[in-house]
Amino acid sequence: MAVLELSGLTKRFGAFTALDDISLQIERGEVHCLLGENGAGKSTLCNLVFGVHRPDAGTMTLGGEPFHPRGPAEALQRGVVMVHQHFSLVPNMSVAENLMLGRASAVLKPQDIIVRMEQLAAEYGLEIDPEARIEDLSVGERQRVEIIKCLLGDPQLLVLDEPTAVLQPDEIDALLAICRQVALRGKSVILVTHKLGEISRVADRTTVLRQGRIIETVAMEGADIRSLVRSMVGRDVQSAGSVLAAAVDIEGKTPVKPSGDAGPASPGEAVLEISDLVYRDPHGVPRLDGLSLTVGTGEIVGIAGVEGNGQTELGLILAGLAAPSAGAIVVGGTSVGGCSPQEITDAGVGIVPEDRHAVACIKELSVAENLFLGAIGKFSRFGLLDKSARRKAAEAMMRDFDVRASSPDVSMASLSGGNQQKAVLARELSLDPLVFLLAAQPTRGLDVGAIEAVYNRIRAARDDGLGVLLISSELEELMAVSDRIAVIYRGKLVGELAAGSFSREAIGAMMSGHAHV
Repeated sequence: MAVLELSGLTKRFGAFTALDDISLQIERGEVHCLLGENGAGKSTLCNLVFGVHRPDAGTMTLGGEPFHPRGPAEALQRGVVMVHQHFSLVPNMSVAENLMLGRASAVLKPQDIIVRMEQLAAEYGLEIDPEARIEDLSVGERQRVEIIKCLLGDPQLLVLDEPTAVLQPDEIDALLAICRQVALRGKSVILVTHKLGEISRVADRTTVLRQGRIIETVAMEGADIRSLVRSMVGRDVQSAGSVLAAAVDIEGKTPVKPSGDAGPASPGEAVLEISDLVYRDPHGVPRLDGLSLTVGTGEIVGIAGVEGNGQTELGLILAGLAAPSAGAIVVGGTSVGGCSPQEITDAGVGIVPEDRHAVACIKELSVAENLFLGAIGKFSRFGLLDKSARRKAAEAMMRDFDVRASSPDVSMASLSGGNQQKAVLARELSLDPLVFLLAAQPTRGLDVGAIEAVYNRIRAARDDGLGVLLISSELEELMAVSDRIAVIYRGKLVGELAAGSFSREAIGAMMSGHAHV
């Protein structure tokens, strides 16, 4: 019996049709994955089910009864819960206090929440300290709290919208195991993810969305993952090298080879030189501890490491968002250690930061305004802004980098994640002068088509002589794209491998601090 049934569901935002005639059944006790490019309508569908939006046409039934939630509160009452892409926790409150928020009870007893937490820990392995403050928890632990919050009321349908986008491999494994346990207990799970390997591991069925329509729903037993990719993007993805192989890697069964179009075996002169870099956080804890690294012209150097070993801090320092405690950073012969973001840009550094929403763009501004942030002087004469010239330049850049939007005048917030990232990349690769590019987590939250586009652009920049430092938590992607991989552990560089000698085992050992190459 279907827990949730959608029939002819349509949702429009103004003239834009986000979902068009969606009919779908979610069976009891199944994990049902939604797959599609950024902007295909997956999140909109989840938000309709959870009552965030209301459909313009079509019907929904839940447990055989009509289901028309007028808001999330009504969906919760009917047993539908949702974990959104962005957490809804209060950072300076404890886990237990967050779980108590919104509970409709005349007398709220913290001990009752703690007892229920202990029950969920026994059932699902969701152990967490109820007294811990949210701000002190890792990303994976915060997501665990979100899931506990959802499961407190014993729901019948759990909706997870891109829950693994910011998780590390072990945290992803734990989350997928929870999804399977929820389904085994007779509940249902809708899981939205871009990571095809996850779908192959946990999904009973997968529905592919493209441009707001259902392309197909397939049972995953014996399914062809590459066929799903074709359904998702409407074509064969012929990415240079093996980015696609990395994206569809299934529990290590698809071998990841060097990129096949690697840069020169002997890169050119150093464009980035990091010497004895030290960074201590506000509590005095060393996050980078004497790190030294060079990047030459015409090469991509990947940084691998378990989250929390200094990668984020390295990216912040190179972007001018944090000042090093000691050491030197030289780009193209210019010392940039401790410089401001504008000074670093003027030195020829392009920055694709880890958090594109918080740092890389201003979502309320238009695409054109974002493409030329910091370069408004190019379109000013006698103190007046020539918006027409800026618009034409933005249109040309959007064509060159395949940034898909109805016009340069729409807000950045209206673009899909993939198109936002392509816009950021377009701006940074169009800097003049440009000698070095930092790309930190450039494919986080992107679908395989957008991943292909981003890495093709990065490779093309490398081939034009640019030096690139690539920081990514996706080891398979690093191995597929990089000419050299450097591994950091506890803020130190512990080893390097060149393309042709990449090994998951060797890199994994270094990431764990068990080997030094």
